[in-house]
Amino acid sequence: MTRIQPSGPDEDETVISLRVESPNLSLEEARDIARNKARDIASDAMMLSWYNGKTGEFYPDYDCGGSDEPPWRVFARSRGGNLTIDINGGEYVFIFLKL
Repeated sequence: MTRIQPSGPDEDETVISLRVESPNLSLEEARDIARNKARDIASDAMMLSWYNGKTGEFYPDYDCGGSDEPPWRVFARSRGGNLTIDINGGEYVFIFLKL
């Protein structure tokens, strides 16, 4: 199932929610799915950050300011991240820049 929200918190942001029926979905598999979906939308989409909801890991793995927002989101948004691919309701989240 794919749900597309034409605009996110910012008017230029697109949020796509995907449901992947795989009990052992790995980060690498999720990243490939997200990258393919992003490139369907913008052929030159560039991944800026990701979050693994299973483990709490994220990239980049350093703190970005004193915001209440997670650092991986702050990093991506401050660099123009405007396409979010959310897999399985936050199990994996990837933010891209549509070029």
